Amino acid sequence: MPPEKPSRRPQGSSPPPPRKSAGGYKGEKPRYDSKRSTSKGGKSRHDGDTPRHDGQPSPYRGGGKSRYGSHKRHSSGKPNYDRQSRGGPSAAPKPVIKAQQAGPHPDSQTQEDSDLIYGRHAVEAALQNHRPLNRVWVNARIRYDPRFLSLIDEAKASGAVIDEVDTQRLNQVTAGANHQGIAAQAASHDYLDIDVLIEQALASARLPVILAADGITDPHNLGAIIRTAEALGAQGIVIPQRRAVGITSTVAKVAAGALEHFSVSRVVNLKRALESLKEKGFWIYGLSATGSQPVHRTHFDRPTVIVVGAEGSGLSLTVQQSCDQLISIPLKGAVPSLNASVATGMALYEIYRHQWVAQQQISSLQNQKQNSINKQGPALPLNQSELESLS
Repeated sequence: MPPEKPSRRPQGSSPPPPRKSAGGYKGEKPRYDSKRSTSKGGKSRHDGDTPRHDGQPSPYRGGGKSRYGSHKRHSSGKPNYDRQSRGGPSAAPKPVIKAQQAGPHPDSQTQEDSDLIYGRHAVEAALQNHRPLNRVWVNARIRYDPRFLSLIDEAKASGAVIDEVDTQRLNQVTAGANHQGIAAQAASHDYLDIDVLIEQALASARLPVILAADGITDPHNLGAIIRTAEALGAQGIVIPQRRAVGITSTVAKVAAGALEHFSVSRVVNLKRALESLKEKGFWIYGLSATGSQPVHRTHFDRPTVIVVGAEGSGLSLTVQQSCDQLISIPLKGAVPSLNASVATGMALYEIYRHQWVAQQQISSLQNQKQNSINKQGPALPLNQSELESLS
């Protein structure tokens, strides 16, 4: 029997770790449970760097709780593999992550807070009326156009920064809107107090017309209403603060410069504003599809307020109760209602048509009376001063 070779390892010392080569560890590879836990290249299949089946990184990565990723251990020390990942009928519960309460994104800016106006008509009207501008973005073609050259130079002299940019930059500034080669950053729109609006309306016309928008949320509708009202000669509009759109860049663009000549009042309570208008002698007409009085049979012979509601919902119940009369536009087609801006334009035209017809009748009577005087002579004898003036 050959003698045993003496051990080179001193007694009491632990066996040396297996030597590592390019292909991995020599000797028997470590196993976890009865299955192999390593893949090619010596990388663990349960490493925390590998994403889980739901696409989320392992919650235990870097926390020091487990080096097997999402697999938890039983008290026996063996890993508890997720049955769902192997197609089993049951799955281990995943950690519950409570969602934060939804709120506005910190980088988002509501359309109402935007002070951007764009489009040739809107920017030209702002420049002509010397509206304070912080910055103007304009392309080379519009910058040296005779229509805008002097206006932009005046804005530059007033302190506005003029940026001559390309179309790509304008698309970025206006978020891809139809800017027509020019955009400007202006101060926020100045809303008038309701009492100031009433005083201005009564002072500017014998039979003033004011609009009131009840819950209109579409900026295109509001802009079209303002444009039509200013073109026909209305004195202003009243809009509520809640559940309605304000004066935004889209409203200014659709209005095509009408906002520079049109008064807008924004109120907290629309019903209270209508009561204030009543106290000043205005008659409140609510534009409703169910109104009993057709608009063409209504006599608008006093200061008028036309209240228009949103599409679909129409006028609210509280606003209907504040109206003196509900009027409607008769329809003969299959469509049961009209667009809010179109209906407002038709009602405004009917109001001013009544005023134009009445003015023509007065002018006709005056002309007939004057012709009668010229043909027959004065109906009353002249006094001494008139005789002396003729002599």
